Amino acid sequence: MDKIKKFDLMEKITHELEDLKNSQQAIIQKLAKIEVDNIDLGDKKLDKDLPDMHQRVSDNLDTIAGILEYFAGQKDNFGDSNNIAALKEQEALNNH
Repeated sequence: MDKIKKFDLMEKITHELEDLKNSQQAIIQKLAKIEVDNIDLGDKKLDKDLPDMHQRVSDNLDTIAGILEYFAGQKDNFGDSNNIAALKEQEALNNH
């Protein structure tokens, strides 16, 4: 795989990890809304299970955020050490 293709794939994975992080944040918000609604309702099953679900999703979010931070750094380091911006410029010049 050439350097530009590798960098592009790393960018794609970074964006997918960002999407995954955003999805997990949305799930946490939905769980929190259900927990608040259940304060009035008082369903015992929801009282029992929702906090555990919330914690597991929160833990997943922390893991995803850590992976994203690591991988974005890897992508940036790869881009800098391989001068990807210059390679893309040269490729654009060659294609015109």
